[in-house]
Amino acid sequence: HGLCSEWNSCVLLMAYCTICTHSHPHSIKIPGDITLGGLFPVHARGHAGVPCGEIKKEKGIHRLEAMLYALDQINSDPELLPNITLGARILDTCSRDTYALEQSLTFVQALIQKDTSDIRCSNGEQPIIRKPERVVGVIGASGSSVSIMVANVLRLFEIPQISYASTAPELSDNNRYDFFSRVVPPDSYQAQAMVDIVKALGWNYVSTLASEGNYGESGVDAFVQISREAGGLCIAQSLKIPREPKLGEFDKIIKRLMETPNARGVIIFAHEDDIKQVLEAASKSNLTGQFKFVGSDSWGAKSSPILDQEEVAEGAVTILPKRASIEGFDQYFTTRSLENNRRNIWFAEFWEDDFRCKLTRPGIKIDPEKKKCTGEERISRDSHYEQEGKVQFVIDAVYAMAHALHNMHQDLCPGATGVCDKMDPVEGRLLLSYIHSVNFNGSAGTAVLFNENGDAPGRYDIFQYQMTNTTNPGYRVIGQWTNNLRLNVEEMQWTGGSRQIPDSVCSFPCRSGERKKMVKGVPCCWHCELCDGYQFQADEFNCEMCPFDMRPTLNRTACRPTPIIKLEWHSPWAVIPLFLAILGILATLSVIITFIRFNDTPIVRAAGRELSYVLLTGIFLIYFITFLMIAEPGTVVCAFRRLLLGLGMCITYSAMLTKTNRIYRIFEQGKKSVTPPKFISPTSQLMITFILISVQVVGVFIWFGVMPPHTIVDYEEQRPPNPELARGILKCDIADLSLICCLSYSIVLMVTCTVYAVKSRGVPETFNEAKPIGFTMYTTCIVWLAFVPIFFGTAQSTEKMFIQTTTLTVSMSLSASVSLGMLYIPKFYVIIFHPEQNVQKRKRSFKAVVQAATMSSRLSQKSISDKQNGETKIEPDRTQ
Repeated sequence: HGLCSEWNSCVLLMAYCTICTHSHPHSIKIPGDITLGGLFPVHARGHAGVPCGEIKKEKGIHRLEAMLYALDQINSDPELLPNITLGARILDTCSRDTYALEQSLTFVQALIQKDTSDIRCSNGEQPIIRKPERVVGVIGASGSSVSIMVANVLRLFEIPQISYASTAPELSDNNRYDFFSRVVPPDSYQAQAMVDIVKALGWNYVSTLASEGNYGESGVDAFVQISREAGGLCIAQSLKIPREPKLGEFDKIIKRLMETPNARGVIIFAHEDDIKQVLEAASKSNLTGQFKFVGSDSWGAKSSPILDQEEVAEGAVTILPKRASIEGFDQYFTTRSLENNRRNIWFAEFWEDDFRCKLTRPGIKIDPEKKKCTGEERISRDSHYEQEGKVQFVIDAVYAMAHALHNMHQDLCPGATGVCDKMDPVEGRLLLSYIHSVNFNGSAGTAVLFNENGDAPGRYDIFQYQMTNTTNPGYRVIGQWTNNLRLNVEEMQWTGGSRQIPDSVCSFPCRSGERKKMVKGVPCCWHCELCDGYQFQADEFNCEMCPFDMRPTLNRTACRPTPIIKLEWHSPWAVIPLFLAILGILATLSVIITFIRFNDTPIVRAAGRELSYVLLTGIFLIYFITFLMIAEPGTVVCAFRRLLLGLGMCITYSAMLTKTNRIYRIFEQGKKSVTPPKFISPTSQLMITFILISVQVVGVFIWFGVMPPHTIVDYEEQRPPNPELARGILKCDIADLSLICCLSYSIVLMVTCTVYAVKSRGVPETFNEAKPIGFTMYTTCIVWLAFVPIFFGTAQSTEKMFIQTTTLTVSMSLSASVSLGMLYIPKFYVIIFHPEQNVQKRKRSFKAVVQAATMSSRLSQKSISDKQNGETKIEPDRTQ
């Protein structure tokens, strides 16, 4: 203040006068042997071009007084810097970086080399210029943007700087801000703590909101960077609050946040005023309880950001560097008054604002709406007082500088009283090394030390604002963070007192049996897709098919064996074939027994006893195969299936073919000669039949040699879309083609027999069963023609084996029943119920038989001709 006043009549250069003008900021000057600088936001940022606005009681005056308190304590401490008094030059930054830069020029004035050779007093003598005090180190600033601006200047003049509140990660860059240190941890630690909190709450999808500027943007950048490195956390939106928000700006921000409603967690690095307006905008949009804020230390445990918006802020989790209330400062500050605190040039302004009164000044009228200050008011008694959160760090910053100077003094000036020549002036870079080496217990009892970047260790308290189910609504400590998180989740409560942690996830976890289909570019968002069909969830992102013999479990997280089934005796598919087979077997046995009993009677002899027994054996086997087809498959069962499946039909149709062939040859031969044809004796007939049968038997044994009989489990047949209905079917290894091949020879015999039956249709009705055999073959052909489309038409059915087995066995039983019914039941009926007809009739010669057959054929042809001419004649009865 006295610099220009001592120049008297000196004529200064315009440039130097400019420096002189700016070297006299509105500041506090505390004399001392060593001077420390101080930068505090005593006033808020002004509006409409005015650099400074209203006074800031807590962030400004409390912190400023904390430095004055620390200086008093150090200067009165006989152990710390004995016989050395610390002085100070304290400036107001007005919360504006450009203004703070202008003010901080005061600290470097003494280091600027000024050329005064052209300066002369009016009497021609050299001017006496008082050298400004040399500032060896600076305490401050508060805002990160201010500290960055000031640090760029102080490093040019190698003046160490210790901040008590600047937390921007950018300031950890030791290459750009090598003379900057801080007793608060950087926001990179804070961002790490916030990432840990978000993960502990189970959130993976959040939005970020930052005030434009170094503090907000750097904090969010650090959060985004750490979350990206940690993985498992995605940023839905990153929004920025402008320095000078326009009308409706915060409403737009809330609207933007609602574009991703699943991201209920909002990470907010913003100034107090911005936080308050965000909460107001959310309340105005009726979104109370929608957003769950995680606030940085600028929110901390302050009441001002949530004033009148408590319901919107309920559940907000905030973070604050671990701090303690310094009782000594409370005692000091509450005893400050206008009389004993004249060194603080802004204290009168604080007094007026704190007590809402007006001090009288000459020539200024008092506002009638405000009361007059009496000077008898007392802090905490007549006004609300709560120690500002950074007071501890201001005191620690001053003590850190003092300890560094003390250690430097002991090394450079051992045994000297006061400042020795080696410390006059104090070399900035050397002092910086001593600052980085300090390690002492600070005002709160915690260690004060710095790492290689000049950062303090990260120690945070974690708060949650709670207002339900508590007698005293407010911030409650719910955890701590010191390199790792300790969070008491059970003590947390949310909107309405709920203990359930709200969700803030892009996509909810997939249920069992569902895989994640990731959204491109957003690792926290996915769609859940069900592992359908026979797939199971192999891992979080993939479904795989179960092995062919397995199906997925109910929750589709693994595979389990597919149940193996077979055709059961009590199955509806088996009951009908079994019923028919049992009836057929009983009927066949009845006929066989009856024929054996009446073996020598005319009807039995006329039927051809030898071939009849062969034919009845074949019919019996056809019925019997039903039991083999339904029995549990095994090697023996499968072998008999192969053998008997075609053998019964082969025996039956071989015998019928032999009969029809014999009849056909007899009557064809009779037309040419009266000599009987060869091989019509019973023995010859049996030989022909067994030769035909042997072809089938040989073919089956060749099949045995090529492919031995065995069982398989067919998992393809009953494999419907719903795996719960899937079954493996135990069956013999007989393919459909093999089955048809096995029956094909019998079908050839059947077709051939049918051809002969057609050719022998002219034989008299009562002659050796020619016509019954014909009817039998016609009906059998119809049965098997119906069988083929049913058998192959069900190949795609899930119950293919059951349908085909039932169709096959029923068809075989029907064909056997037709043969039995047409050929033997009439004879059985006569033998049992009309024995009087079972008598020997007059024998006829071969020639008479042939003549009768020929005559019958001609009469039939004449009858047809007469009918075509409109005449009908009654033929005589030629039954013999």
